[in-house]
Amino acid sequence: MKNILGIRHEDKYAMERRVPLIPGQVRQMIEAEGMEVLVQKSPRRVFTDREYMKAGARVVDSLEEARVIFGVKEMPVDFFERDKAYVFFSHVIKGQSYNMPMLRKMMDMGCTLIDYEKVTDDMGRRLIFFGRFAGLAGMINSLWSLGQRYLVLGRETPFLRVRQSHTYNSLEEAKKDVMAAGMEIAMKGLPNDIIPAVIGFTGYGQVSGGAREIASLLPSIEITPEELLTSGDRKDLPGNVILKVVFKEWHLSEHNDKPGDFDLQHYYAHPEEYHNVFERYVPFLTVLMNCMYWDDRYPRIVTKDHLEKLFSGGVPRLTVIGDVTCDPGGSVECTHAGTHIEDPVFVYDPITRRHTMGFEGRGILDMAVDILPSELPRESSIAFSNALKPYVKGIAEADYSRPFDELELPMPVKRATILHRGALTPDYTYIEKYL
Repeated sequence: MKNILGIRHEDKYAMERRVPLIPGQVRQMIEAEGMEVLVQKSPRRVFTDREYMKAGARVVDSLEEARVIFGVKEMPVDFFERDKAYVFFSHVIKGQSYNMPMLRKMMDMGCTLIDYEKVTDDMGRRLIFFGRFAGLAGMINSLWSLGQRYLVLGRETPFLRVRQSHTYNSLEEAKKDVMAAGMEIAMKGLPNDIIPAVIGFTGYGQVSGGAREIASLLPSIEITPEELLTSGDRKDLPGNVILKVVFKEWHLSEHNDKPGDFDLQHYYAHPEEYHNVFERYVPFLTVLMNCMYWDDRYPRIVTKDHLEKLFSGGVPRLTVIGDVTCDPGGSVECTHAGTHIEDPVFVYDPITRRHTMGFEGRGILDMAVDILPSELPRESSIAFSNALKPYVKGIAEADYSRPFDELELPMPVKRATILHRGALTPDYTYIEKYL
């Protein structure tokens, strides 16, 4: 059977411009592997139809001929064809209710579903991801948001030099503006009434690393969470540096019966035995960059009740939440929904518990764009495609008519196979209860 791959155009969001495989990789697959690649026409993809045509792909309206189809985000329910294999971020592994109709349709059509999020090595570490770029764009957006929010509150700051990520032609261009803001902070300092300026990061993986990469372009000093509790409210600290703090699991949660005795593996296995202690740090933060994995087994780190208490005592230091994790109603409870690139921020009023889109209003600004890597579409697509390329041949050549235990796929990809011929594979049978 001829290996015909399809690359689907993205249509879930108006400003989704990423691709799973870039033209350069497509050319190699065609010339070196003998594959045929179909690319669905798209007017907004960051790599143009013409670039794919020059790489040797056929640009088409329909992917009907393709037996394996690659995308980035979720696909419409009416897109799936019987017995085909699809590779994309499906967002079903937490039982997300909004994607259960899509999963059910794939099951009914006898489809195979491979999810990038679950392509992992033997240690469970993800191998194909956009995470670093979510952190990069999230931090750029949060600094832009901070400048705009302070302006609404009557303060001009160097953060006004920074724009929203997608308005830049490249990551390097964005970094230059962040460095210019940092130079101004170093030379002129920040307004006295917002000193010390503190950026807190939850998590220490790829997402957090991307956010910290941008923050490191500012004049900064990294302190520990423990030091934040003793110095985070001092007014005698220099105004020409930013304080940075990285929080790990034991700063977020504490065992219900054993305070101070934190076992990381026990926490992962029994999160219901832990409660939130992160709120002790929140009053000292100017910006919270939420960059960690979370699901509803774990305690929230910022609750609406805590924000109401914080706000009732006067205007708090916390000005911007960059919720890169973007779990609606999740670890940061006031994030009620993911936002769009073209309307990226809202102000949450802790007293009324209502949200107002934009920079105006009483409360705390929340930046919660849920496709942040698409604000840096070219760089993020290149990195993603490079990570995906080693597995494409195996995915293309697999005989999906064989039983799952006989299915020959690279092991990281087989671990990521959620559906095979319409049935949940052994590692994912738990999803049945959400259907």
